[in-house]
Amino acid sequence: MGGNELKYIHEAFDTNWVAPLGPNVNAFEKALETKLENDVHVAALSSGTGAIHLALELLGVGPGDEVLCQSLTFSASANPILYLGAKPIFIDSEAGTWNLSPELLREAILHRIEHFKKPKAIIAVHLYGMPYQVEAIGDISKEFNIPVIEDSAEALGSKYKGISCGTFGTIGILSFNGNKIITTSGGGALVSKNKELRDKAIFLATQARDDAPHYQHSHVGYNYRMSNVLAGIGRGQMEVLDLRVASRRNNYAFYERELGSVPGISFLPEPEEFFSNRWLSCILTANYGTREKIRLALLDENIESRPLWKPLHLQPVFQKYEQFMDGTSENLFERGLCLPSGSNLEPGDLERVVTIIKNVLA
Repeated sequence: MGGNELKYIHEAFDTNWVAPLGPNVNAFEKALETKLENDVHVAALSSGTGAIHLALELLGVGPGDEVLCQSLTFSASANPILYLGAKPIFIDSEAGTWNLSPELLREAILHRIEHFKKPKAIIAVHLYGMPYQVEAIGDISKEFNIPVIEDSAEALGSKYKGISCGTFGTIGILSFNGNKIITTSGGGALVSKNKELRDKAIFLATQARDDAPHYQHSHVGYNYRMSNVLAGIGRGQMEVLDLRVASRRNNYAFYERELGSVPGISFLPEPEEFFSNRWLSCILTANYGTREKIRLALLDENIESRPLWKPLHLQPVFQKYEQFMDGTSENLFERGLCLPSGSNLEPGDLERVVTIIKNVLA
């Protein structure tokens, strides 16, 4: 926590604005719009997953439709596709960013148009805070007129060519879950330059209540709005976002400096004009065995690390769906490890991690 979160929470209690909606929600949305810039409109929601669900519905995704989705990501990127009775089509990553491969995306679109019908949407993820190939994916989106849902759950504070991630797609989504770079304990947001889309998202997120003096509903709605109390936490967190990004980037810089020349370890550098918040600091090892030796050695010292996300096309719940793979994400999963990356890590904590890794590889 940054310090002012309690101030805004107390304001909610003092004014009796505890239930969903209220001044903190409005102020948190405004703070996000100001930070993201690029003329966006924001709806604060109960989760990033809910934001993806609403984004898909706003784009007309329904039963039998297909949605192109990055495979190397957390399952929440794809689960909402199934909520709506649609089918995910999984696309592999490219090595330069670990994100959606433009070449395989194009191949998948042409294949589905030829064999079924044009997919309804593209879900592209800024994995671990690293922006995806924004221009290449955007060009494909325009060429085939398929909207992009920009999954920026891990990328608040990241930028491409100086422009904030979360503002490039037709709809962007953010997450403020407890493990993200800032948190509201649980929460998310939907972002769009199209105010009508944002307003419709808010309508659907508040049980789709019609404008009437009584409770009347002409659409199926959801209970997805953020509470005034949690938005108070978000207001305080926004005040320290830049500090959190700096801390995460310092963590990464330390690991890269100390381990970058160690044989068998490599990092994902930022391509030119990419700026990653380095939400998690990740390494690639020589092979699965080395990854596990490091992970278990850290665990023996009560230090948690984790493999990269297991690609969704390998997950039991998603294995039956169409996929366009070249082996990149599977290779990253076998060799990749997320190191301790918290914003509150001290130099001694980082040194301890590095020493254990060096000893393992020695």
